[in-house]
Amino acid sequence: MGNRPEELRALIDSVAKQDGDPVQIAVVGNGSPVPEVPEGVRTTELPENLGIPGGRNVGIEMFGPAGREADILLFLDDDGLLARTDTAELCREAFTADPELGIVSFRIADPDTGETQRRHVPRLRASDPMRSSRVTTFLGGANAVRTRVFADAGLLPADFFYAHEETDLAWRALNAGWQIDYRSDMVLYHPTTAPSRHAVYHRMVARNRVWLARRNLPLPLVPVYLGVWLLLTLLRRPSGAALKAWFGGFKEGWTSSAGPRRPMKWRTVWRLTRLGRPPVI
Repeated sequence: MGNRPEELRALIDSVAKQDGDPVQIAVVGNGSPVPEVPEGVRTTELPENLGIPGGRNVGIEMFGPAGREADILLFLDDDGLLARTDTAELCREAFTADPELGIVSFRIADPDTGETQRRHVPRLRASDPMRSSRVTTFLGGANAVRTRVFADAGLLPADFFYAHEETDLAWRALNAGWQIDYRSDMVLYHPTTAPSRHAVYHRMVARNRVWLARRNLPLPLVPVYLGVWLLLTLLRRPSGAALKAWFGGFKEGWTSSAGPRRPMKWRTVWRLTRLGRPPVI
């Protein structure tokens, strides 16, 4: 968004310090000018904010259609910082060793405390962030994707703008036969924050949850999945204003287009279940 030039420069420096072959860098100005960056960094400035998935899709195609000029693409939040210099090499080793591996989700840790928020561990059993495992989704601001995933499953859903776009891609990737890993040894430092800091959080979380189900789930699972999330939302006892925004987004998810519907195979449902997160929660 162009409002964190110092943090962006620190992130770029941390990428430039990675061991092994140099990592090519692209910066997308998502509706804003790109701050001064080092020579050799690819940049593009969009006339309007396309949202998180829309902006990342532009970044993907800065490396050719569906990113095909590269084998692996890393996505890093501009206020993050790679904690170690071996992260790129670990990515290369992971994708080389496992031909079925499509996406790697990094561990996000607070730079001051080293702690990882529970919501940043992409599985239900999230009490031990130091345990790596196969997972069913990934963190949008700290991940690596084999570009063949985009060729097989498509890009991120740009219309989502914010929230759940990672799970939408993850489900499509899993349905195409790819695997997703959470790696605790690949670390992005990022200040501890609350997602609700975004004004649109409650509305878009609800709207996109409905879109996610309508686009990807077999019809019998759609009401189950959304019913579970409705119950969980009520149990969390949000404020009146938050609940009003949430129900407004929930309604919008049903009354607006969710985009193309490509329901996952039942064997993918079983894969998700075996991985510990059946697509009803």
